[in-house]
Amino acid sequence: MPDTSNLRDAALPQTFAIKSFGCQMNVYDGERMAELLTAQGMTASDGRAEADLIVLNTCHIRERAVDKVYSDIGRLRREDGTVPLIAVAGCVAQAEGEEIMARAPSVKMVVGPQAYHRLPAMIAEAAAGRRATDTDMPAETKFDALPRRRKSGPTAFLTVQEGCDKFCTYCVVPYTRGTEISRPFAALVDEAKALVEAGAREITLLGQNVNAWSGEDDKGRKVGLAGLAETLADIPALARIRYTTSHPTDMDDALIAAHADNPKLMPFLHLPVQSGSDRILKAMNRSHTVESYRKLLDRVRAVRPDIALSGDFIVGFPGETEDDFAQTLRLIDAVGYAQAFSFKYSPRPGTPAATMDGQIAADVMDRRLQDLQAAINRDQHAFNLASMGRRCSVLIERKGKLRGQMLGKSAWLQSVHLMTDATIGDLLEVEITLAGPNSLGGTELARVAV
Repeated sequence: MPDTSNLRDAALPQTFAIKSFGCQMNVYDGERMAELLTAQGMTASDGRAEADLIVLNTCHIRERAVDKVYSDIGRLRREDGTVPLIAVAGCVAQAEGEEIMARAPSVKMVVGPQAYHRLPAMIAEAAAGRRATDTDMPAETKFDALPRRRKSGPTAFLTVQEGCDKFCTYCVVPYTRGTEISRPFAALVDEAKALVEAGAREITLLGQNVNAWSGEDDKGRKVGLAGLAETLADIPALARIRYTTSHPTDMDDALIAAHADNPKLMPFLHLPVQSGSDRILKAMNRSHTVESYRKLLDRVRAVRPDIALSGDFIVGFPGETEDDFAQTLRLIDAVGYAQAFSFKYSPRPGTPAATMDGQIAADVMDRRLQDLQAAINRDQHAFNLASMGRRCSVLIERKGKLRGQMLGKSAWLQSVHLMTDATIGDLLEVEITLAGPNSLGGTELARVAV
């Protein structure tokens, strides 16, 4: 492919739009692609209808993800019959690249999640009439090739780790994102500082197994995620640090202790369990049991009693009985999650679970999901109600729906609405005066210096 450093040519697209699906890491990748294309001289379009280039940044986790990609491609045809330059990126591109090129002639580029730094050269190829596919996995060179962060809102994502070595039987991540790779310590500190200089007050560290991150600090010492968070806490204008998604196996003593010792590390932990049945956990190839998971949560709560716990649950995994599902409900009752994500099992081609015996009927999965979500919603509302009267910090993220209303997040990742003349990025001390199932209301008490 040709090396192109400037896309300002009459034959090349001048405007672009990126639509990202799925997880926070896809949001991060979408932001980085936008920065890359902007650095090449292109301009972000206000709407997809007007853009010369459309990038569909896809997710492969849920069922029918591929069908949704083709549906989206079809909707990009304009009223005059023309289509923009279309690129399919992300995990569906990685898994289905050749098939997409065969089935969708309007797609000119297919690029995997480890190769999107090569987009400028691929665009030049496509503009010259040659379709391009790149699904290589050179994990580090992607980050080395991306421009320095120059723009950020009050909250920002920072990918520190990619890939997964766990091979859960339902999951495609090891096949679409590759094996576990930790980005270098110095590169992460540099990117975090750039984000803060660009306006970020809160950074969420991202990874498929983010707590598996490891590296050497600036003194040559081996450190894990706790050590990285400790260094980032020294950035003066950075007020908050979060991380997601964690795996129970990689939750080490240092990271648990950091929830007590690092004041900038927020009291929130997303730690997926997936099922409350040891039999199903074994079939999923999860490396923990219900007992080991609960003991881990007890250790975290011992050092940070007010921590908000979040998790992931899959209902209807092959072979799940009514008793297995009842055990999951009992686990939810015992833990008391502040929030959680729940999904019906969906078979992903190429994963071991897709061909397992005991596939669960759709109506059974629907009923179980409704029951599980009712339990989660009950506990989330209870957690919010327990916040009534609490004084806490709130980071303002955007305007609310009412005149003079702003919306921010508490340290426990709750949405908080309040009337204030504060601006986006301000950190306020707030008293919580209202508590609903999904959000809180508060009254400003003071501004907090960062």
